[in-house]
Amino acid sequence: QVTLVESGGGLVQAGGSLRLSCRGSGFTFSSYDMRWFRQAPGKDREFVAHVNLKGLITNYAYSVKGRFTLSKESSKNTVALQMSSLKPEDTAVYLCQVDIPGLNYWGKGTLVTVST
Repeated sequence: QVTLVESGGGLVQAGGSLRLSCRGSGFTFSSYDMRWFRQAPGKDREFVAHVNLKGLITNYAYSVKGRFTLSKESSKNTVALQMSSLKPEDTAVYLCQVDIPGLNYWGKGTLVTVST
């Protein structure tokens, strides 16, 4: 059974930093790209960041580029999203995602709240 569990969310002041983690199980972690999305209250889910299966290639949404860094540690079945210079508009539930051909898996998310 594929599971994704996010952690690390919380309340932080604008300008601060947080590190989110997503631990996967039930699949060969090193064989798949991983992604983070976020969903703010009343808004659609949006793409945040992607890392390729080897952890060597990343890409980011324009809104977070230069502030967020995604890394993959396949030995720990974990991806980490380091977020810095946080803004109130980064407030959202952050969700980890993996696309295993034919099926799309999501974690339950972790809430990030950035105060002014």
